[in-house]
Amino acid sequence: MFSGSWKESSMNIIELEIPDQNIDVEALQVAFGSLYRDDVLIKPSRVVAILAAACLLQLDGLIQQCGETMKETINVKTVCGYYTSAGTYGLDSVKKKCLEWLLNNLMTHQNAELFKELSINVMKQLIGSSNLFVMQVEMDIYTALKKWMFLQLVPSWNGSLKQLLTETDVWFSKQRKDFEGMAFLETEQGKPFVSVFRHLRLQYIISDLASARIIEQDAIVPSEWLSSVYKQQWFAMLRAEQDSEVGPQEINKEELEGNSMRCGRKLAKDGEYCWRWTGFNFGFDLLVTYTNRYIIFKRNTLNQPCSGSVSLQPRRSIAFRLRLASFDSSGKLICSRTTGYQILTLEKDQEQVVMNLDSRLLIFPLYICCNFLIENNRHPENTEN
Repeated sequence: MFSGSWKESSMNIIELEIPDQNIDVEALQVAFGSLYRDDVLIKPSRVVAILAAACLLQLDGLIQQCGETMKETINVKTVCGYYTSAGTYGLDSVKKKCLEWLLNNLMTHQNAELFKELSINVMKQLIGSSNLFVMQVEMDIYTALKKWMFLQLVPSWNGSLKQLLTETDVWFSKQRKDFEGMAFLETEQGKPFVSVFRHLRLQYIISDLASARIIEQDAIVPSEWLSSVYKQQWFAMLRAEQDSEVGPQEINKEELEGNSMRCGRKLAKDGEYCWRWTGFNFGFDLLVTYTNRYIIFKRNTLNQPCSGSVSLQPRRSIAFRLRLASFDSSGKLICSRTTGYQILTLEKDQEQVVMNLDSRLLIFPLYICCNFLIENNRHPENTEN
């Protein structure tokens, strides 16, 4: 182009038409400059523009450097932009890293501005994943989705995270008056969000009375969705009460990935903790204890008070996976541990250490996330759902 018989060889100024709006003059200067030096300083605020220029000029080394810079600087302000750019320019490893960050931080460090940026497609992947690091229980995922949907529909809202749920409930209450007798997800405004809400594990929401009342009152989820789940859970309760239900006997990863109960807890500082997650437990009152670097599961039967009925079966089994994590101020994973999926069989009032922690891993706050299957879902009455 610049020598020989090309017409540009005699031109003092050459105009290039660049269709990518991410590319600007400064990014091109950095990209061309990288041809003459090994190391290029890439600021996070400029990395997307430089990546775009590097892809245009097919500069593999610079593309790789941009990818590494992006992976090292993922935070609440950059994650959505990085995810989109990684998809545009084919950086699958960056895209994967962004999804991992979102799975770890969506629930543990909720952020209103992040909710505004998260697309339907990305949120669908997050809510459908068994690796979502849940805090508390499935109902809290529903609540987060409700807030996210409100901010998608009213992006101009500008308030604190503490005000968000109240404002969300007020807004949806007004919508209910306009769509009498129709669930919000059945309206034109709500239909785009159906695919995301479909990934909620409703069986773990309606198993708690307070949560069931809220989800019915909100009238966001269609009643037909709930009806089939009520039926499924009614049969599960009957099996727990009247049949010889002893729980899962083997690891079914597909079942655990798609249908396990997702719950979590934040331990703000070292100490002794004992808790149970809310909801009907099908006769298996699971107490979780953290003490002296041990995490212990106990099948409470007769030793301690329980708000619901407990199974007197000699043995009950659960399938579970326990994960621990600590994060730095940007949401980056500092350390993590997992038990992997396991089957645990406990006798009445028996307890079992499920994780022994290395003191080097104890960086607080410590986040605990569990996936559980207490009840065996492989029954004829569940096949219609």
